[in-house]
Amino acid sequence: LYFNGTPLEQLNCLNAAADFALQSKKLEKRFMDLAKRLKSAYDICVGSEALTKAHKDKIHYYLAIRTIIFKITTGGAPDVEQMNQKVRDLVKDALMSDGVEEIFKLGDNTDGEIDIFDEDYLAKLEVIKQPNTKLELLQQLLAKAIGELKKTNKVKGVDFSKKMNALVEKYNDRAEQDILRAEVIGDFSDEIIKLYHELREEMASFGKMGIDFEEKAFYDILLSLAHKYDFTYPEAKLIELSKEVKKLIDEKAKYTDWNKRDDIKAELQFDLMVLLDEWGYPPVDSKEVYKEIFEQAENFKRSRVV
Repeated sequence: LYFNGTPLEQLNCLNAAADFALQSKKLEKRFMDLAKRLKSAYDICVGSEALTKAHKDKIHYYLAIRTIIFKITTGGAPDVEQMNQKVRDLVKDALMSDGVEEIFKLGDNTDGEIDIFDEDYLAKLEVIKQPNTKLELLQQLLAKAIGELKKTNKVKGVDFSKKMNALVEKYNDRAEQDILRAEVIGDFSDEIIKLYHELREEMASFGKMGIDFEEKAFYDILLSLAHKYDFTYPEAKLIELSKEVKKLIDEKAKYTDWNKRDDIKAELQFDLMVLLDEWGYPPVDSKEVYKEIFEQAENFKRSRVV
């Protein structure tokens, strides 16, 4: 249909072909690797008279699919300049018809970045017709959201990364066994969306606790260590202790390059151990507590710079 169908059939063919290649990571990698080799060969042979129009048309077909997949998975679009105007227009229309281009345009009226927590983003993903394309973009959405969470709360970010990896692994295992049925893909999409909403709730949870997001990050560090070393600590007291840890960090962070000065880092480690002892926080590996809290404090520093 790409070669002899109507314009609409050509568009549907390209989108269906890209969606087919996105059925599993194994199939996607195989197609993209082969298409890359095809492009390399084409670059060498493009000036040869032995290369017929039929050859070029077929090569452009595969490069068009590669471009669509590349756009879906990375946001970029290679090879377009090597295609004739007709194929370039087809690729553009295919991306528009499936809603992919609109998703990547979200946020253009501000700083050019996509607001992944904007309801419009998820709404546009919901209406994409191609199931594997939609699933790929949903996974990207969740991965980006987890990346944002890690900037402000490393512990919870790692936790959500593990949850996402478990979902993807379960999906990939099933994909390796057989081509997934539409209902299975739908279930996986729903699980990704559910985890995305859980993440959004987590990012706003500090408000219900009466603390700010930085204090919540220190709270989660102390709570995770309590779980790791199998001891309990009163919830209300842990919240107040998290506030004190934040005050201690702020006191040290007022100095220029505080995170690179050995004297400041030594003071922080000592003062932190004294603080935990004063609050009756059970003994744990002091180096581990310091390492986790120091890394989180550095995360905040990087986020503020950005």
